[in-house]
Amino acid sequence: MTKALNIKEFLKDNILYLDGGMGTLLQESGLLPGELPERWNISHPDIITNIHRDYFDAGSNVVNTNTFGANILKFDKDELDAVIKAAVENAKKARDESNTAHEKFIALDIGPTGRMLAPYGDFDFEDAVSVFAETIKLGVKYGVDLVFIETMNDSYETKAALLAAKESCDLPVFVSNAYGEDGKLMTGASPAAMVALLEGMGADAVGVNCSLGPKALSGVVKEYLAYSSLPVILKPNAGLPRAENGKTLYDVTPEEFAADVSALIAEGVKVAGGCCGTTPEHISALVQSSKNIEPKAVKKKNITCVSSYTHAVTFGDKTVLIGERINPTGKKRFKEALKANDIDYILKEGIAQQDAGAEILDVNVGLPDIDEARMLKTAVCELQAIIDLPLQIDTSDALAMEGALRRYNGKAMINSVSGKKESMDAVFPLAKKYGGLVVALTLDEKGIPDKAEDRLKIAENILKEAEKYGIDKKDIIFDPLALTISADSNAAKETLRAVRLISENLGCHTSLGVSNVSFGLPEREIITSTFFTLAMQNGLSAAIMNPYSIDMMKAYYAFLALAGKDDNCVSYITFAQKLPKKIEAVSIEKSTSAEKAEHVGSELQVAVVKGLKERAADITSELLKNTPPLQIVQDEIIPALNTVGVGFEKKTVYLPQLLMSAEAAKSAFERIKSALPSGRSSDKCTFVIATVKGDIHDIGKNIVKLLLENYGFGVIDLGRDVPPEEIVSKVVETKAPIVGLSALMTTTVPAMEETIKELRIHAPWCKIVVGGAVLNREYAELVGADKYAADAMETVRYAEEINSELKDK
Repeated sequence: MTKALNIKEFLKDNILYLDGGMGTLLQESGLLPGELPERWNISHPDIITNIHRDYFDAGSNVVNTNTFGANILKFDKDELDAVIKAAVENAKKARDESNTAHEKFIALDIGPTGRMLAPYGDFDFEDAVSVFAETIKLGVKYGVDLVFIETMNDSYETKAALLAAKESCDLPVFVSNAYGEDGKLMTGASPAAMVALLEGMGADAVGVNCSLGPKALSGVVKEYLAYSSLPVILKPNAGLPRAENGKTLYDVTPEEFAADVSALIAEGVKVAGGCCGTTPEHISALVQSSKNIEPKAVKKKNITCVSSYTHAVTFGDKTVLIGERINPTGKKRFKEALKANDIDYILKEGIAQQDAGAEILDVNVGLPDIDEARMLKTAVCELQAIIDLPLQIDTSDALAMEGALRRYNGKAMINSVSGKKESMDAVFPLAKKYGGLVVALTLDEKGIPDKAEDRLKIAENILKEAEKYGIDKKDIIFDPLALTISADSNAAKETLRAVRLISENLGCHTSLGVSNVSFGLPEREIITSTFFTLAMQNGLSAAIMNPYSIDMMKAYYAFLALAGKDDNCVSYITFAQKLPKKIEAVSIEKSTSAEKAEHVGSELQVAVVKGLKERAADITSELLKNTPPLQIVQDEIIPALNTVGVGFEKKTVYLPQLLMSAEAAKSAFERIKSALPSGRSSDKCTFVIATVKGDIHDIGKNIVKLLLENYGFGVIDLGRDVPPEEIVSKVVETKAPIVGLSALMTTTVPAMEETIKELRIHAPWCKIVVGGAVLNREYAELVGADKYAADAMETVRYAEEINSELKDK
């Protein structure tokens, strides 16, 4: 074989072997605590080249350049250019010097920026795209064969990196994410959600790396294999880390590593290598262990789905409910909210529909007298910040559609395209670039056909046109168009026939705006709910409907129970038990001011739990008129934060929800502070926090800071890349009883250990809590910490314990 063979062609019939860890090998070679490993491309090129060559000689087909943290946030433009140029040259030299005959490729390694993207952090999505693009363009300039995006623990940052790659080059792009022990990304995404997002955007291989050893990641890998129509990547750590004589060691031997990874290759993994703690010996053992395994062909899964930042919604098993209420048509109050830029109203409508049972939210903000593109992007960004449902982006304006799709954190439904050439020319390129499930209306330049067979023909033409753009039929869902029976008594019958014909003849899914059927008739819910039942009987995959309608929800749950799609009638029974109370979120607009006044206290807790910042602030201002400030803190805000915190610890609430709740609480606190003479809402102890020297990743630190402040601690944030002496000096100066240290990279853990040693000497009273992706409880004990916190809430709980002990003294 020759190098010119495309890596995607090579993957069809072969296992592609990656390299292993870099950071731990550089530490063994003398990398100092806090020293940037990327600079060794220039200062120690021979060491970098030798490591690359050892991996090639061990059997790696792909070596990643030593550029994991190389970006414009860490290096100025000239140095970044020099670092990447040297990194690629080192890898090329290693390839030339390697004496093995197998196929060899060089990948530009792209790691996370270390910044949390807005709205959870202060880093804008487009800024993240620009940072990644800068690095990728340099990698292309100096001749890499592919781009390898890895160790991403946030779906939104992953999207930014993949978008940057797609807009900056035409090279193959592999994407690998870092999952926790719960099988989710830090920000909550499941493997199915990531497959939906990345496959839709055109990644060439997807999978998992870092975090855990191969056995611990097997569940995540199997979910990838079940959902992905792309080659699946596995690049695990060599187990768990431990510190020994100042060095970071891992507990999985090359032989154990090879056996565990080979077992997953036998199940279908096509791209395999190692991450933290793995060495050329691990890769060599893997190549030998798996050399006789017949590579499994990658099969198309034909799964029709959409996703949010947490989960995927799959079409097929039962009818999916799409909430229709975020739409100005026929809604005076909603139109007023759009004109007044009242985003809080839109958010409450979204929350109410989720609580009522909607699984996807339609988002339509089209009014003649507003900037639809701006408002749609804003609505999508604000909704996805506090609601974990997938969104259906509903607009006929291609510019507005692109703006919203670009910022959407997942795989959206795109509503809609039609059989008109002009429509397909505008929408299909957007679907191809950003991914999405396209709602296709069965109408064309001639209008809506009367007969189902003619609507089927339009559907066939749409599929043919979509194929030209590389859009598979699994990513098209047809809307055969429900027309009012008040104008045509056969309208419903033909629509139902079209639903069945499209399903049976094309193997495609269908969606309907069911309420259209009853337009112009009295007691519309009777007709609409009955039509809904008939449509489900004919195989309807999704319905755009009013989730507040009791008649519609009765029809839905009754049908599921009768059709054998509700095991033991659990869903029906749960729904029926709520009927005496009806559906509490019948309409946001109908609660009276008296009711609002009566429930204002509990409303503040709801606003904090749901992450409604403006609402939380406004309610707090009302409460302050008659309630002491600290009573609001103790009786309303802290209980709400505890509710979310417990949910986070139980894995029923994910990080974005936790952060938005904290932001809502912060908004409430700001109003309370203004009412306090001292400007303080608590007398809890001081907490010094920092990311250790050499590490610029401050996502975890910032999350902890936000929560601690909301719980009333006086947080002193020293920032990132902080030398030990600066941390010690601040702790001594403030007599802080607690310090929190964060590290994401294995190469910076020695700096954490050094900081802890200095703190023990100069501030022996201070309790030390540590956290970060590369740490665990055993490792934390070995470096001398008092506490290992697996997440932000565990840090808060520990700080509360220390604060209580101090008060008792």
